[in-house]
Amino acid sequence: MEKVIIVHIQTDQTDQQFSLEVNELQRLVETAGGEVVLTLTQKRQVLDYKTLIGRGKLDELGRYIEELEAEKVIFYPSLTARQHLLIEQELSIFIMDRVQLILDIFAQRASSKVGQLQVELAQLTYLLPRIMGQGKQLSRLGGGIGTRGPGETKLEVDRRRIRQKIHEIERELNSLGQHRRRARAKRSQVVPFQIGLIGYTNAGKSTLLNALTDAGTYEKDELFATLDPLTRKKRLPSGLEVTITDTVGFIHDLPDMLLEAFQSTFEESQEVDLFVEVIDGADPLHPFYEDTVHSLLKDLEMNDRPLVYIYSKKDLLKGEMEETAFPSIQANLHDKEDQERILSLLESQIRHLWQAFDIFVAAKEMGKIEKWRPYIMLDSCQFDENKEAYRIKGYANHWWSRRLNELSLN
Repeated sequence: MEKVIIVHIQTDQTDQQFSLEVNELQRLVETAGGEVVLTLTQKRQVLDYKTLIGRGKLDELGRYIEELEAEKVIFYPSLTARQHLLIEQELSIFIMDRVQLILDIFAQRASSKVGQLQVELAQLTYLLPRIMGQGKQLSRLGGGIGTRGPGETKLEVDRRRIRQKIHEIERELNSLGQHRRRARAKRSQVVPFQIGLIGYTNAGKSTLLNALTDAGTYEKDELFATLDPLTRKKRLPSGLEVTITDTVGFIHDLPDMLLEAFQSTFEESQEVDLFVEVIDGADPLHPFYEDTVHSLLKDLEMNDRPLVYIYSKKDLLKGEMEETAFPSIQANLHDKEDQERILSLLESQIRHLWQAFDIFVAAKEMGKIEKWRPYIMLDSCQFDENKEAYRIKGYANHWWSRRLNELSLN
């Protein structure tokens, strides 16, 4: 396990937000397989343009590196190429920032072809502007056709190859994205209601998916345990079949390049009818996490979807849980009764979003109704002797409501 020193600087953050950022960086290091041996913090009005922390603090950091035999230093603020080089030369140790750390974790977790490509794209996008050298002052002895290859320095070749690779990955992701869009369109024709699980990383989304669907997806008390989206079918107590999709967890100050690179992953949530936001109710900072999730939903232009909230980990709570969003439910995701209450909440929301029906159907048509059970919410079915027909009540989406009305004797 690598010994890591983490560094963060408080400028205009509140004490609470700064503490959250430090704790989160510690957890990211642990998730990546490192051991935090020291947390070095500093208060500054403005970051030092050369080293972020200034000469005095840099010397102090150097002493800690030697004393603790640290192998790596990770900064919370993003480092420019120049800052990275200066600090690394000064301290003679491997330096990285939080963005690189997140990318490293994503690289470990990506298992699908799309996920691996997205990570590689983000890594290359991050790397390109950080290749140091005199790229703008390349010496050319000649010019014209046949001289550009041999006349290029290694740095220019590196940059050109990275740009080419970025374009190749973007083309492949676009092609895969078209395939996924066709698959989603096909799925939407046979699945009348789609649910998307969202929330801050490590809130319990994968645990909920496993609890409701026996998906067997990876779940662990660490950040970004899930990277690739996973969709499973679930039959609700009413008989309606829905899909539930688990997605990558959100995080505070998510780098733009990750948002862009993982746009195709978030596309899996574009077609959902209802978002279920899973919130770690045992964490006293959960209102801050909720704000982060809602801000990112707005950035992704997905803040117009209906939302329900599940405050998880109530079994770990000391004292009363503070609910700040509604409709909501508090739950221990491993508890069967709480799982049933979650399913009831989902059904009540579907009823709220769908159209109610109350129709009479001829007995000869009831075979169709029985086949349609996975696609509608059938609340009651009674035979009316006076009309010699079945009266059925329930809820359906717009498309299935039209089909039901075609059978109605009303």
